[in-house]
Amino acid sequence: MLDSIPPARRRLAAGALLLALVLFVGGRHLVHAGTAAQATPSPSTVPIRADSGPELVVHVVGAVRRPGLYRMAPPARVDDAVRRAGGATRKADLSLINLAAPLADGTQVVVPLRMVASAGGAAAGGSGSAPGPVHLNTATLEQLDSLPGVGPVTAQKILDYRQKHGAFSSLDELDAIPGIGPARIAQLRDVAAP
Repeated sequence: MLDSIPPARRRLAAGALLLALVLFVGGRHLVHAGTAAQATPSPSTVPIRADSGPELVVHVVGAVRRPGLYRMAPPARVDDAVRRAGGATRKADLSLINLAAPLADGTQVVVPLRMVASAGGAAAGGSGSAPGPVHLNTATLEQLDSLPGVGPVTAQKILDYRQKHGAFSSLDELDAIPGIGPARIAQLRDVAAP
C-alpha cells in the first residue's frame, strides 16, 4: 500500500509528522518552564524588609573573646556585635556600655575591663575614686565629669566624640572637642589616659 503513494507525498507526510512531533515536545517544554517560572518569584516581586540596608562593618575591641572586624546585617545592636566577637570575658564590665545602642557602619565597639579597687582604696572605705588615671576610652559620664575642669556637658561631648570617631589614641585628640584646649589637656595629663 505504501508503494502506491508517490514519493513526494511520503516525504510531505513524514515532514508533517516530524513537525507535529517537534511542536508537541516544544509545547510541553514551554508549558513546563512556564509553570516553574510561576512557582519561583522573580527578584522584583520578592518583598524587601524596610529595615534592611547595606551590610555594616564594626570593630569590636576590649574585653571580648575574639576582637576584630565583623560584618553585621542591619538592624544590629551593640549586643549583637559583642556576641559575634565571642561574648564578653569575665573581666568585662558590660554596665559601662549601652548594649541596646544601634550600630552604624564603621563603629568601634569598646568593651571595657572591670576596674579593680586597690586594698586601701574604695573597698576599704577610702575616697571612693578608682586608683590610677581615668581612661577616656572606657570612662563613664560620671568618671569623665570627675576630671578637673570637665563638667557634665564636656563629659557628654567626650562620649559623643568617642562614639562617632572611635577610641582615643592620645590625650591630644581632646583638642578636637569644643571647650577643651591645650591648657585643659595639660591639666588632664596626670589624671587621664587614652
